[in-house]
Amino acid sequence: MSRNKPKSKVKTARGRKISSTRWLKRQLNDPYIVEAEKQGYRSRAAFKIKEIDEKLKLLKKGMKVLDLGAAPGGWCQVAAEKGCEIVAIDLLEIDEIPGVDFIQMDFMDDDAPDKLKEMLGGLADIVLSDLAPNTTGHKQTDHIRIMAVVEAAYYFATEVLKPDGVFVAKVLQGGTENKLLKQMKKDFKTVKHIKPPASRKESSEKYVVASGFKGN
Repeated sequence: MSRNKPKSKVKTARGRKISSTRWLKRQLNDPYIVEAEKQGYRSRAAFKIKEIDEKLKLLKKGMKVLDLGAAPGGWCQVAAEKGCEIVAIDLLEIDEIPGVDFIQMDFMDDDAPDKLKEMLGGLADIVLSDLAPNTTGHKQTDHIRIMAVVEAAYYFATEVLKPDGVFVAKVLQGGTENKLLKQMKKDFKTVKHIKPPASRKESSEKYVVASGFKGN
């Protein structure tokens, strides 16, 4: 991906917060945003799963994929391009994507797991989780919040994955907590952390990839 595009300047509008100006400047100069628009992806996040997949060759035609926290749909688009069947959930609505069976619902709702199992109609090859609660700016609080969501996604994944299945989830800097990581290493053949190039350098996010599910 070419990064030699001339940088756009942002005039600081009267009344606009410095943080807003900084965000707008970053958006205008982000090569992944430009490339996402060019390739028809709904967000730059599509490149995160693309880069993870290019490295680990996870997505294959005919696979059944469960996408937790799917909005705005970039990960679904990438999986659909690979010929996968996708079941997806998010609290926010997403526009229709061919090959994606989507439900607008909070994954943390009590009814969500049974609804997703019904939609899957069997076991999944891959569970993808880009779930992230709203951040507070307080590192410890945010880490606890995201790990609670990752843990919920993980234990649900162990209920719906086929043997040799894969679980991919966003975590924050410091990676997966020891207790959960220990459990993952029991349940899967390999567990690794990856920070794809599309994850901004200043971002504390990385992804845990657990592959080779040993089954229940």
